[in-house]
Amino acid sequence: MATEDTMMNPRIESLMKRTASKFGLVTLSARRAREINSYFNQLGEGLGTMVPPQVSSTSRKPLSISFEEIAADKILSVPLSVYEELEAELDEELLDTVADDVVSELEAEVVAEVTAVEVVAEVVVDEVIAEASAE
Repeated sequence: MATEDTMMNPRIESLMKRTASKFGLVTLSARRAREINSYFNQLGEGLGTMVPPQVSSTSRKPLSISFEEIAADKILSVPLSVYEELEAELDEELLDTVADDVVSELEAEVVAEVTAVEVVAEVVVDEVIAEASAE
């Protein structure tokens, strides 16, 4: 069987085995290509949150690199339900963190207000004592 020379390497047939559909392949590769592009754009800014390319590639195009990662089984397709569950867990953790921060800020404000009230009360008491001793 002769192999045909195609413009796309790795071949689409080998990539289709790793996803459920063509739409899934397009979505997965496009999402990863955006991540790779973001990684290359933030390189000069120090440590970032983006994952670098997982394969060594001669290609400089993010989409080609993402196809090579999919072909090498470095990037896997995750069912939407699993993705939504993970996202919900992360949202809960984020809400807990934000709630803790808000509570800490409110506690600091209450302490500051109580301290201010105590200072005012001391001044008023001193004034009342001064007036009483002046009479």
